[in-house]
Amino acid sequence: MSSASQRTAPGAASRFAASLIDILDRLHYRRVSPEEQFDPVYRLRYEAYRREEFIPINSQQMTRDAYDDADNCHCFGVYIDDQLVSSIRLHIATAQNPTSPSAAIWPDVLGDIIAKGGSYIDPSRFTADHDASLAFPALPYLTLRTAVMACAHFNATYCISSVRPEHVAFYRRVFGSEQLAGEGYWGELTFPVCLYASYIPVMLPRVLSRYPFFDSTEEERQALFDTSSNARQRIIRPTARLAQSMREHETETA
Repeated sequence: MSSASQRTAPGAASRFAASLIDILDRLHYRRVSPEEQFDPVYRLRYEAYRREEFIPINSQQMTRDAYDDADNCHCFGVYIDDQLVSSIRLHIATAQNPTSPSAAIWPDVLGDIIAKGGSYIDPSRFTADHDASLAFPALPYLTLRTAVMACAHFNATYCISSVRPEHVAFYRRVFGSEQLAGEGYWGELTFPVCLYASYIPVMLPRVLSRYPFFDSTEEERQALFDTSSNARQRIIRPTARLAQSMREHETETA
């Protein structure tokens, strides 16, 4: 995980949060259509995994799987200055549709959440452009902002994290994630991942208070998770500044 993920003093944390708000002014999200087999996001995945030799070479130079076609899949490209810098895929696992990449590794643990009436957000395929990750050390925060919005939009019980052991500290510190299961392997990827989860009713208000760049308006969330055909090529601009202004106004008038 990048240097922006390291522990910071309160004053430094405030400056860091302010700097990310500024970067959001240059950023937009774009929803990936499952019908577009050659979306640039799939090539970005391939290049990121091949860079560390996590997957074998394939002739199409794309990384895509059946989970991209699931009805509960939401996949996004993240752009800074109109350049694709990272991508992430989210599955919203519920009793009605429990499809989840992580459930292929830990079916009993995650199935138990569903069996008890809960639901969870399952982020996966989090990949980044190499040069962009060097230019923007806080790229993990900017990308995972989509997962935070999903937590609010879908009123889920948990947000899980299937993460490499070296990234665990980041998720524990930022999202208060706790370990649910040990190491496992998924699909064609050659590295191990551990299962962590944060309890959204506790995590979400804390995260929005400490990291205001994660905040969003209802309008942004609705646009981001709109699955209609008209939404597939929509450019979605972050609304963290507006959301924070609205919260401050509500506090002043309460």
